[in-house]
This record gives sequence, C-alpha cells and structure tokens, in this order.
Amino acid sequence: MDADAGEDLFITPKPVRLLKRVLQIGASKDALVLDFFGGSGTTLHATYALNADDDGSRRCILVQLPEPLNEVSPRGCKTIADITRDRIKRAGQKIRGERPLLTKDLGFRAFKLDTSNIRAWNPTVNDLKTSLFDHLEHLEAGRSSDDILYEILLKLGLDLCVPIEKREIAGKQVNSVGAGVLMACLAESIKVAEVEALALGMVAWREEQGTVGDTTAVFRDSAFENDVAKSNLAAILEQHGIKQVRSL
Repeated sequence: MDADAGEDLFITPKPVRLLKRVLQIGASKDALVLDFFGGSGTTLHATYALNADDDGSRRCILVQLPEPLNEVSPRGCKTIADITRDRIKRAGQKIRGERPLLTKDLGFRAFKLDTSNIRAWNPTVNDLKTSLFDHLEHLEAGRSSDDILYEILLKLGLDLCVPIEKREIAGKQVNSVGAGVLMACLAESIKVAEVEALALGMVAWREEQGTVGDTTAVFRDSAFENDVAKSNLAAILEQHGIKQVRSL
C-alpha cells in the first residue's frame, strides 16, 4: 500500500500535494507545524516531502486521540493513532528510498499522555510513619527509564526532540541530553564502591562532548546505597564543574 494513501479506512484523506502547497505558502523553512487532528499523518508526510524539496528544517507536531477502529487494519493497527505512527514511518522510508542521498532527519518520536512518574506526597494523617516508609521510593512503579527521562526534559524546559545519547559507565546506563546539558543516570542501584568510577566517567564524557554551559546531573534518589554514596557522588561531580546535581 502506498504511503500517500494512508490507510484505506479514511474516506477523505488529506492530499500530500495540497498540504505541501499550504506549507509553502504559510510555513517558513524553520517553522513548527502543528496539526491537532493527525489522522493518517499526511501533514507530517507533507512536511518531510517539502523539507526534502527545498532543504527546509520544518518540524511538525501531530496530535491524535487513540480512537479505536471498528476492525483491525491489514497492517495490525487497532486505533487511529496506530495508523498515524505507521504512516509516518512508511512515509519517511518512501522518501528515503526515492532520495538515497538525502541527509534530512526523517525520524519521529511518539508520546502518550499519562500521569506523572513522580509520586505525589499524599500522607495518611493518622499514620505518618507508614506514609513516610511508603514514600521512600519517589517514583511510580512500572515506569521505564525513558518515561522518567522525558518527564525530566519537560520539567527542565528542554526540547523533546533534543539529541539523546546513551553510554554505559561503571556498569550503569547514563543518558546525555543535548551534548551534556543534562546527564541522567536512572539506575536502580548505586553503591559506595561504584560512585567514583561513575562520577569520573560522567565528567570525562562531558569533556569529550565539549559541553557548553552548565550541566544538570540527575539520579534516582532511592538508588543510592546510603547517604555517603550520594554525598560522595555530588562532591566529585562538583569538583569537576558539575554543580547542579538533583535526585528524584
């Protein structure tokens, strides 16, 4: 099935050529395009195609409710949002296939709305002791490291499309966001014996990236073996210029 057609489930799919023309008229080469009715993803397809034509750097945000389909589509899509994601992926592949020398970014990130990953403090007034022990872990159970990382980006006001790199340091996964503007290690366990190697490894990676400006380092509070591990890590990072150290 041609990516231009989206899914045959749409009676009147938006034409790519028409939307390209609309973008040519109304969107500069570095515009941010917003479509609150993502549907089959045609708006983002048109953005990809126009960027490929005129060397633009437009970005596009699509919003689509996960409205259930009456029946599962031939490609296994169960909701309109599934169709949106599938169409965008295939549109990028199609453009890349037609223009193998194109260096434009044809990728995308998909997000779903959910409650915060950070547990709200909601104590039982008549049993504060139990409430305190129940909140030793500040993060909701069942949330992935990526879930937590993207909420951190939102809270720090960072672009959700900023480049993110991953590296293993001292046996822990560390994320570097925006060439070291944010460094996050959300491992579930950090022992005293691991602190120095972890901290110095993060410092070395920051220097390797040539980070401009301050770096914020974020860790999972419950991961630290004890207060010594936490304070030693913060002290080593501060000695090497990473002064903003936070824990969740």
